[in-house]
Parts: sequence; structure tokens; C-alpha cells
Amino acid sequence: MTETKPSRKMFLEVVQELRSLIGNENIRAGDKLPSERVLAERLGTGRSTIREALRSLELLGLIESRQGEGTFLSDFRKHQLVEVLAAFIMQEPKSLEDVSATMRIHEKEAVRVSSGHDDIRKLPLWDSLIDAVESGGPYLREDIVREVLIASGNRLSLKIWHLLYQYAGKPYSGEAEADERTEIAGMLRLIRSGETEKAVAAYDRWTEIVHAQRGNTDGDHPRDVQEK
Repeated sequence: MTETKPSRKMFLEVVQELRSLIGNENIRAGDKLPSERVLAERLGTGRSTIREALRSLELLGLIESRQGEGTFLSDFRKHQLVEVLAAFIMQEPKSLEDVSATMRIHEKEAVRVSSGHDDIRKLPLWDSLIDAVESGGPYLREDIVREVLIASGNRLSLKIWHLLYQYAGKPYSGEAEADERTEIAGMLRLIRSGETEKAVAAYDRWTEIVHAQRGNTDGDHPRDVQEK
């Protein structure tokens, strides 16, 4: 049977399940968590959903995977972001718009930082990305955004963005299409040349295209949401 696409609801349920396991089974930092199979059975969902949620929690530092051994709990008390964000999303009816807007704030800041620092602009990364985008071969939108975030050097911003991205329904899923590639390549060139505001404007134009292709399912225009 084909598993359904992981949903935000199931992601939150995984977070809640992990909290319950920690409290009810007295799991401490360094202890091993139940397997993906066990978690999937307890939640009544597919293992791919569990795997996606665990991957995000690992990025945040809540858990760690050891090859051949399993998944282990990190010091949960040092990482409260998941609890705060999960509670916010479950309680606020307008939360998805706010999550999407916050995600884009991180993206734009990464564009600004990357284009504003000489050392970052000199990275060979930009030439490689431009070549990949203009080659016409398959290239994922998500990879472009992630590479810019990584280049900006703010690991906390990257971690927050990754979590927000899951809740927002992965708006950059899929391959960049022909009409997007011109804007993407232009944005990357502007970052490389240090033209910050023009790079941000190119980012806006690209995300407008992506937003339109998704059929405006996220509600307001991305830029409008951010500037409210």
C-alpha cells in the first residue's frame, strides 16, 4: 500500500508522542528511542512520516542517529523550540500564514547576508549553482534555498527554517521549471556580485512564480503576508 504524503498534523503528533515517551517511559538523555516501526505502529501512520519528523528533530539537536545502533535522545531541556512552535501551531488558527512569513524572513536574510559579505560571495558555490540551474537538467527548488541558507553561515537560522519548512507543507518541493530558472540564475548572479537589494527583488520574483504554480493554496501573497 502506498503511504500518503506526510502531513503537518502527523508531524505534530510525532512531536507529542516523543514527549509522552520521554515522560511515561522515563527516557533520559543518551537513552535509545523506539524504532521507526514501533513509532509508526503507535501513531497509526506510515514510516516515511515518522522518518521525516525524526530527521527534522535531529536537525534541531533533539535526537541523534547512530548508524547501526538506532536513535537516541539528546538533552531535551536545551532544545525548547519544537515545544514552543508545536504549541503555537496547534493553538493559533492563522499560524500557517505566520509560519510561511517567518520562513521567508529567514530566506531573505540569507540572501542579504550572502550578498553582503565578500568571503561568501567569493565561494565557488555560486558558479556551480548557476551552471546547474542553467544546464537544463533536474534541479530541486528546495536545494537552491537550502544552499543559500547554508552559505549565509547561520546554523540556527537553518535549523529553524528546516522545521518551519515541514510545517508550511514544503512549498519548494519539486524541480525548478524553465520560467523559474531565469530568476534563480539572476538571483544567484546578483548575490555573487553583491547587489543585495536586486538579489532580494529577484528572490521575490522567483517565489511569486512558485506561489502561483501552487495555485495560491497558502492564502496571501508571500510578500504581502510578510509585510502585514
